This record gives sequence, C-alpha cells and structure tokens, in this order.
Amino acid sequence: MIPVNTPLLSGNEGKYLQECIDTQWISSEGPFVKRFEKEFADYNNRKYGIAVANGSAALDIAVRALDLPKGSEVIMPTFTIISPAASLIYSNLKPVLVDSKPDTWNMDVGQIEAKITDKTKAILVVHIYGLPVEMDKILELAEKYNLKIIEDAAEMHGQEYNGKKCGSFGDISIFSFYPNKHITTGEGGMIVTDNENLAERCQSLRNLCFKKGQRYVHEELGWNYRMTNLQAALGVAQLENIEKHIEKKRIIGRLYNEKLVSVKDKIQLPLATTDYSENIYWVYGLVASSSEERDHLIMKCSEQKIGTRTFFWCMHEQPVFKKMGLFVKESYPVAENLARCGFYIPAGLGISKKEIEVVANVLTETILNQNIKVS
Repeated sequence: MIPVNTPLLSGNEGKYLQECIDTQWISSEGPFVKRFEKEFADYNNRKYGIAVANGSAALDIAVRALDLPKGSEVIMPTFTIISPAASLIYSNLKPVLVDSKPDTWNMDVGQIEAKITDKTKAILVVHIYGLPVEMDKILELAEKYNLKIIEDAAEMHGQEYNGKKCGSFGDISIFSFYPNKHITTGEGGMIVTDNENLAERCQSLRNLCFKKGQRYVHEELGWNYRMTNLQAALGVAQLENIEKHIEKKRIIGRLYNEKLVSVKDKIQLPLATTDYSENIYWVYGLVASSSEERDHLIMKCSEQKIGTRTFFWCMHEQPVFKKMGLFVKESYPVAENLARCGFYIPAGLGISKKEIEVVANVLTETILNQNIKVS
C-alpha cells in the first residue's frame, strides 16, 4: 500500500519525547509548549504564538477573539475544508462566499469587493493546497473598507508570498499540525498574531477562560483547547527541519511534474509557480475533465493499492449548511468543478522516489488508455 500521506519523523522527535517522559512533563504545562510557541512565532515573523489542540480549534479561537458583532458578514472561499465556515457560524457570524481561480485553486480575490456590504467586518483567507492567495489585493481591500483579516495558513508552513511568510499577513493567523502537514504534532494547531491583546484573549479562550486570581470563576465561556507538552516536543523537533521538509516537498512535486509530463494536456497538474510564489506542494493535486474520469482514476489507483483523496467539497453545497438555509441558489462553477473532478495522490514527506514512479506510471497508463482530455 502506498498511503496518501506518510509523515517524516527523522530528527529529534524521539529525544524530545523521551525528555518529556523523563521529566514527567506531559501536560499542557510543560516547557516545550512555550518553546514551540516562541520558536514558531519567530519563524513566521510574529510576536506571539498560542499553541492549541488542532487547526479547527485555532480557527474557533481566532474568530472569537476578534469580537466581531453578532451577524457580521465575513467573506471567505467556498472551496475549502468546512472548519473556517463552521468557526464563523459558531460565533454567530455569516459566511459570504466567493469562487475559486481555476489555475491556483485559491479564492478569486477579484470577486471580493462586489460582496462587501456595510455588514462586512472581515475577510477569511484560506491558502489552498500549496499556493497562496493573492495577498496584496486582500490587504488593499482590508485597508479600504476597514476589514479584519483572518488568515488560515493551515497548509502553508514555510510558504512565502512575495518573500513574506504566509501566516504573517492576518490580524490573526492560524496553522494546523495534522500528520499531513509540513510540520506535524499528530494533532495540534497554532495561532499567531502581533497584537498583544489578541494574544492574551486567545490564551484565555483556549484555557476555559479561567479568571485571573479566581481560577474557577468564569465570566466568559472558552474551550479546553490546550496543546500537550508531548505534542509541542514533536513540534519543536519538526520545526528544526522545516527547510528540509519544504525542499523535499518541492522535489516530490517536481518529480511528479516530470513523470506526468506525457499526460499534462489530458489532466490538469498543479501550477508550479506564479509571479508571487513557488508551489510548496502541501498535496499533489490533479483535476480530471469530469467526475466520472476522476472516479475511474481513483478506482485504478485503489486496485494498485495507491491511496488517493478527493478535493474539498464546496461550502454552498454542504448538506449541513443547506439545512440551515444558507447559500440558497448560490453557484460557484470553478469551485464546483474542482470539488467534482479534483483529487490528490500520495505525496507525503515519507514517500520514496520508487513509490512516486509507481504512482505516476499507474496514472499515466490509465490516462493514456482512457484518452482523457482536460476540459
């Protein structure tokens, strides 16, 4: 079996975990938590880092910490994982959706301004699959309309936009450390910001909003979203190798590009570069010309014990949101096509060159035999 993701734990992970065990610091009070927060914030050119249980927890806290008025509108992409929209709804905010760009798969920033109303209070940016959103245009709109920027950089560890780290653009930004990320702690997440008040509020919200001086007195509801010392120890070790991980991911992407060159006119490969960024290949995604052809490729990969995963499903088509009466009669054709025709193939940090060749050969043979043409 070639899984869709295999993490790489090749540094000081074992050493630091043993240190946690030897010192018996395994809870969220351990010293690796503060160390990881500081080192990760420094790496992303941020003043403050707040480690949490996972990326969705980071979004919940980041959104709530901004204290946007109930019913405020927040513009975000329809093509993303459900977590950003869920976090907005949990905080009684209204997601307002925009479509994707067909080449980068990111939100089409050219559609944002037309969606801004007097109720709009923020833009929730989600960098998708390896390339960043066009942040210059986002920053211009935020300044023009006095909007907050919530930056979901969950998939973007080490990625840069015009030489500046993703995760350093928002009023508040978040990361995920799920096993398929460039830095993993198994589960885990991080909030980063330059605003001291926001940082303090996030620290309180992740820790049940214990009142200073009266621990078990609560004036506000928070969450138990703390990161453990064990997770943070993994994070510190992973961060030490982040540049190696980025380079390996780009090597994986280049290898697939080379191996799939004979079918690039029959299936859409990920864009390697833009004028503002080089793809970091969080995943290696492909877009077939139809859902039937996508499903056929997935089936053929499965027959050869090759793991795959379909792309995100659009927010405006999520059954749970339809039940809430959201996004009625809305349509976003680019995102819908990505959701129906896109999938990604094994490209985790632990993948070998031989495995890449096996995957590429299966895809190439299947595509050529089926005479699949890109739409």
